Amino acid sequence: MTEVAVPWKVLTDAGHRVDFATKRPGTRPSADPRLLSGVLFGRLGAADEAKHHYEELICSHEFNNTAGWDEVDVTSFDGLLLPGGHASGMRQYLGSAVLQRQVARFWALNRPVGAICHGVLVLARAQDENTSRSLLADSRTTCLPKYMERAAYWTTAWRLGRYYRTYPAYVEDEVRGALTDSSAQFERGPRVLTQRGTAEDDTHAFVVEDGRYLSARWPGDAYLFARRYLAHLESSSSAC
Repeated sequence: MTEVAVPWKVLTDAGHRVDFATKRPGTRPSADPRLLSGVLFGRLGAADEAKHHYEELICSHEFNNTAGWDEVDVTSFDGLLLPGGHASGMRQYLGSAVLQRQVARFWALNRPVGAICHGVLVLARAQDENTSRSLLADSRTTCLPKYMERAAYWTTAWRLGRYYRTYPAYVEDEVRGALTDSSAQFERGPRVLTQRGTAEDDTHAFVVEDGRYLSARWPGDAYLFARRYLAHLESSSSAC
């Protein structure tokens, strides 16, 4: 939720329009209710400010009038954002061959692409149409670190089962496997578990920038991620 609502707020406040695409056109997305109420005993959910942004987001025209993945003309967009999210409901998005083909087409346009948390998996799984290699094969990137995913799972498994394990493999392991040299290309960032970046303070946030591609680890990076993505988008637009 935070990974969608915060970039939407930053981008729209700067005058950009953010369109949404889902598996089927006209589908109205919704946040995991646990992130709004608190995942476990009222904790681990979204921060209050992100919840306020989400309340604004769900009233927007674009959020309520989604396009279908297969019908999107990727050439008509200036940038692409791939948010993350966990639990089994995310598999239709993270594993969609249709979406991966569309993402590969946009990647080939050399326009700004941002991915955060599990969203990096879409890029890792998508293949270049000419080489059949992962789109991230030669890129520097981060994603949800294994220690974060493991800590969230072991903290909540007694109550929520595999809620924090979307796939048997950890996100970091799969992303590393898509890279040509993971030791040189993958950046985990400083270790954090609860400290988040905010609208005013990026002290605890982390992103990786590699040309037009921007990646971040988790919702705690969302504000810095959104601001850096905005800078990429506006720099790209001004160069045209």
